[in-house]
Amino acid sequence: MDAVVKRVIETEIIPHLSPRIKDLLLSVNHKSYNRLEEIRLRCGQPIILRIGNQDYTLDARGQVFRDIDKGYQVDNEDIYRTIASISDNSLYAFEDEIKRGFITISGGHRIGLAGQVIVQNYDIKIMKDFSSVCIRVAREIKDCSASLIPALCPSPSASILNTLIVSPPRCGKTTILRDLARLIARGNRYVNARNVVIVDERSEIGGCYRGVPQLDVGPRTDVLDSCPKALGMLMAIRSLSPQVIITDEIGSKNDIEAIQECVNAGVSIISSIHARNLDELKKRPFVNNLLTMGAFSIVVILSRRNGPGSIEEIIRWD
Repeated sequence: MDAVVKRVIETEIIPHLSPRIKDLLLSVNHKSYNRLEEIRLRCGQPIILRIGNQDYTLDARGQVFRDIDKGYQVDNEDIYRTIASISDNSLYAFEDEIKRGFITISGGHRIGLAGQVIVQNYDIKIMKDFSSVCIRVAREIKDCSASLIPALCPSPSASILNTLIVSPPRCGKTTILRDLARLIARGNRYVNARNVVIVDERSEIGGCYRGVPQLDVGPRTDVLDSCPKALGMLMAIRSLSPQVIITDEIGSKNDIEAIQECVNAGVSIISSIHARNLDELKKRPFVNNLLTMGAFSIVVILSRRNGPGSIEEIIRWD
């Protein structure tokens, strides 16, 4: 596993970094990469590596430290040379992605951007004067959702029960959704294979690069990349004949109305929402209405107790 992660980091992420940071990361012991989740570059601040639940930094010789004050200081040149590389030296070509605050690169890794945001008529026009870059390492954990399949599908030929995955940030909900798509689209002894559509508004589930999923979402899965959830769910029903629709981070009134349309059309829904627990979830009026109306039959609570994707509870919502 270490060697695979090392190859991914060295071939898909490091080449996009500024020369000085590239050299630092190439000198790191590859065992540090195994649980690497984020690389953060902030102008005038130390480089930070998020490894598991801890933040680390690198000094000028590539040594890993917990004390971030010892870290290599990122400068403006590091930021701009990195952004130039990930945008193929053409920020204009990536204007739409930059408006959303991130660019997805080959391999499905997402590069978040921060800087001065220019707003016009309450719509983001452009981002400029970049001050930081957040590189999130895309990582598949195959079969991490396997234990959920029997709960979601009472028998192999039965309909997938509408499922809501409840999770705080960084607890693995997107990884779980991706693996559910893969398993359902492929089929196994617990579930017959189904047509799946992923409405991937933030390009996280499929990790699409130029429209093509970089991560394994299964052989019977279609991905609507960078598509607003509410619009995408309705588009899928009209044009892609899904048996299951999977989407991430619902919350708006339009999302809720689209889910109701899917349920009425006989399409199974698997989605997620940010919340720490069931009590917090019930305080969100639109979602609580969906639960009361029986739109979701299964609620899954996630945590990081045993690492991202830890399943705390599976609740049958009758």
